Amino acid sequence: MSNVKREEIAIEGASPPSTPSTSVYKPLRIWPAVVLLVLMVVARNLPGWWENGPSNLWMSAAFGPALAAILVFLWWVIGSRASWKERLLGFVVMVGACVGIMFLLDPTMQGPGAMVLTIPLAGAAFAIGTILFSRVLSMKRTVLACLFGILASSTTLAMRTDGMWGNFGVSLQPRWAATTEQRIAERKANTPSVQLSEIASPDLEANLAQPAWPGFRGPQRNGKQQGTALKESLLPEMFTEVWRIPVGPGWSSFVVAGNLLWTQEQRGEQESILCYAADTGREVWVQQTNARFDDPLGGPGPRATPTLAEGFLYVMGAMGDVLKLDPKSGEILWKQDLRTLAERSPPMWGFSSSPLIVEGKVIVYAGGKEQKGLFAFDAQSGDVVWSAPAAEHSYSSAQLETILGEEYILLTTNTGLDLFRPSTGELACHVDSLHEGYRATQPLMIDEASLLLAAGMGTGTAHVTFQRNAEGQLSSEILWSTLNMKPDFSDLVSHDGFAYGFDNNIFSCIDLKTGQRKWKGGRYGKGQVLLLEDSGMLLVATETGSVVLIKATSNSLEELVTISAIEGRTWNHPVVVGDRLYLRNSQEAVCYQLPVVTSEEMAAR
Repeated sequence: MSNVKREEIAIEGASPPSTPSTSVYKPLRIWPAVVLLVLMVVARNLPGWWENGPSNLWMSAAFGPALAAILVFLWWVIGSRASWKERLLGFVVMVGACVGIMFLLDPTMQGPGAMVLTIPLAGAAFAIGTILFSRVLSMKRTVLACLFGILASSTTLAMRTDGMWGNFGVSLQPRWAATTEQRIAERKANTPSVQLSEIASPDLEANLAQPAWPGFRGPQRNGKQQGTALKESLLPEMFTEVWRIPVGPGWSSFVVAGNLLWTQEQRGEQESILCYAADTGREVWVQQTNARFDDPLGGPGPRATPTLAEGFLYVMGAMGDVLKLDPKSGEILWKQDLRTLAERSPPMWGFSSSPLIVEGKVIVYAGGKEQKGLFAFDAQSGDVVWSAPAAEHSYSSAQLETILGEEYILLTTNTGLDLFRPSTGELACHVDSLHEGYRATQPLMIDEASLLLAAGMGTGTAHVTFQRNAEGQLSSEILWSTLNMKPDFSDLVSHDGFAYGFDNNIFSCIDLKTGQRKWKGGRYGKGQVLLLEDSGMLLVATETGSVVLIKATSNSLEELVTISAIEGRTWNHPVVVGDRLYLRNSQEAVCYQLPVVTSEEMAAR
């Protein structure tokens, strides 16, 4: 055998040169990460996409993305094909980072803010990193994926929140920005309060006895403004700002009598009832109680609107304090605590019932067990006159209506609608309409024998009619129900045979006779609407703080003018008295002057 042949054999039999082993690193199985990222997007947007979904679909947006993020980390440990060293490192680093970031978050973010934003950002960014670097066969891919997740979730350290939007997005501000309470303190230092004697008119007592806007949604609690009409020809130039002030958090609206406004706010650890001068926005007086309600979804502050009746002011705080005050000075005349009387803690979104004054009694919903659902207090002394059973979930207010010639107190709850006799609290009729969730809307009277009963997703709106039998007993029947109007916590108004309001977050019109949709348009979020009856217009306060004037017509959505009125999440009901529009949210309040038709012009119409 030649030397060359022997050399070839020797070479063939030799061991190959040693090389670094890569068998410990395999390409990642990325399809589960892709699926989970898609699930995050679907869960976040499902309530908006599924028009007629169930009432608890909101939980998908609130908790779905965080659950998908947790599943991302489980996939990484169980089914990613990463090496065990990578799996352990990635899991420990990401869980530790999330815990550390949540510990360092602004206190307002250490709840739903972390659930809706911090955790989903960490999971989504980590998943994207693993997808991008899945073919990098080294520890580098794990390090890069962890960096993606940590950097994305760390952005929430620069944020604070005052709650969530109606679609369960987090309402965010820079962490270093001045809070509403700080801006109020700064304004008080630069703009001192005004004395009532400086602004009181000779007809003050008459105005207090007959207020122009006595409480929640107006004189009849139906969101209807009457007595003045707007000049449509001047709409493009119609809104003239009179004043703008910072206000404390809360979802209360305004009470108006003469040159005075009343509302409720949160100021630090005190629930505050305030009186403002209607022409300047300057503070007249403030009365405070040591209470603070702050739910992670709605944010801090009182929910109810004061009521001015028989010359006195009645309020309910979110923690359950019911008070009677002197509207001129703010002096507390009596106080009751629903937590003690109803033997319950505040409901999930706080006590929200705006007081109703009927026959010398103050009516508020409490939601306690057995006879402790609805309370009637003596308006003069504050003593309990009667109490009555009511279902455990309601964020609505008692409402006085005349049905078939007799007055009843109406209250919507999660089980339907109850009609009580004002003098005794006796239940006269129950309309069975179970809603798997909360009810936060008012019944809307159509005539003396029928009304609309509204709720959110899964239930919609029902047309209820009433009859009396031979013995005079009241009964009800649901004429029709529709999912074409699901107003959630946005109240409806009616005009000329049609109802207008929010179908989830899109403004809509339905026929009162059939419930059929006439039109749907205007993505205004979860806002509120006021009917300007003499103008034939709808004034919509959008969730983002814009004001939109719409023609009250069933033909189509016809927007007349839109202005950016106030900044921030706006769920408060707007108020129009005379030529003034008063609007507030949990950050600021504003007054606009409107061009109105004079009495001479009205007479000539």
